[in-house]
Amino acid sequence: MIDITQEIPGAGSLPTRKFLAPEIILGDGCRSYIGQYVLSLSGKRIFLVSDPGVFEAGWAGEVADNLESLGLDVVIYNRVSPNPRASEVMQGASIYCEEQCDLVVAVGGGSSIDCGKGIGAVASNRSNVQDLEGVDEVTLPAPPIICVPTTAGSSADVSQFAIITDEAKKRKFAIISKAMLPDLALIDPETTMTMSAELTASTGMDALSHAFESYVSNASSAMTDMFALEATRLLAEYLPKAYDEPDNLMFRDRVMLGSMYAGLAFSNASLGLVHAMAHSLGGYLDSAHGECNSQLLEHIVSFNFSSSPDKYRDLEAAMSGKRTSESYGPEGLLQEIRELTEHLDIRPGLSNIGVKEENIKFLSENAFIDPCLATNPRSASIEDIERIYHEAL
Repeated sequence: MIDITQEIPGAGSLPTRKFLAPEIILGDGCRSYIGQYVLSLSGKRIFLVSDPGVFEAGWAGEVADNLESLGLDVVIYNRVSPNPRASEVMQGASIYCEEQCDLVVAVGGGSSIDCGKGIGAVASNRSNVQDLEGVDEVTLPAPPIICVPTTAGSSADVSQFAIITDEAKKRKFAIISKAMLPDLALIDPETTMTMSAELTASTGMDALSHAFESYVSNASSAMTDMFALEATRLLAEYLPKAYDEPDNLMFRDRVMLGSMYAGLAFSNASLGLVHAMAHSLGGYLDSAHGECNSQLLEHIVSFNFSSSPDKYRDLEAAMSGKRTSESYGPEGLLQEIRELTEHLDIRPGLSNIGVKEENIKFLSENAFIDPCLATNPRSASIEDIERIYHEAL
């Protein structure tokens, strides 16, 4: 991997950074364009990855019908769990190769999209998905992939990350690679209209966590900061409104836009301790990822605040519209987070999602080796992580 973070002799104060994004089509009804984009990528036999809930909602079936109306062959794979398993990726890749497919379409939330990205990488590299764990471990490019997200939160449709669960070890692992970046994201807020209130809240808090963590990341840049701050502003204003009025498409539009901005930010700046600890929780308990983030966010803000106070005050201003004095600590921002989670009916306490005292050592050990920890603004030991889990119980 080329290291572009090294200083260039004689260069100015602007650090060198790269920024990656897929082609993005954003707008109400834009999912209907999928056929012409598949044709433009020379797709002929399409591997459609989704889950039973998205088929039940009608979105995956609609996409399949659209493709078949153009004379394209569609192979459907809808065996994706809420936290996609390594075995599901491997099974999907096997079917993809057996059916001689040439393009992946992923319709659904982050689980379907991450599974689809994993399937593509395994199919092209002829490897085990667990061998692709880490940064830039995907040697060969994946086949073309088009994503139609149906939730506003994961932003897997615009990111270089794929998060997969190792069932045997009860842990999540990250594949982080340019090869994981989709070719096209068709971001259609209409598809979020069928989300339940609980899913709206959970995925929205996932997006807010992306915005927070990418903004304070030690790999952040001017390019990612503008997306992270605007994502925070949009989500703080419109997520509670979308939760209260789920049929209001304008509110759904704004939350989807905030989610996309947060995804572009974290894909290029990475994340931090919230996600390291949430990945550990999700791998062990099979809990909803956004809910894990919701339980941890305020505790990590408290832990990190002294390492990046000015940036956290920026986030408070983005949420509340006012900036606190430098003499104040994190209390104002913590209150904003608590008021939002209370509005979204998220009960505080990891015990509410099944965490027990005896789980904390295992959870902490896995969180400590998560790659997201590397870009947290404050170094964290295993003992720090254990203490935070205890506080969050």
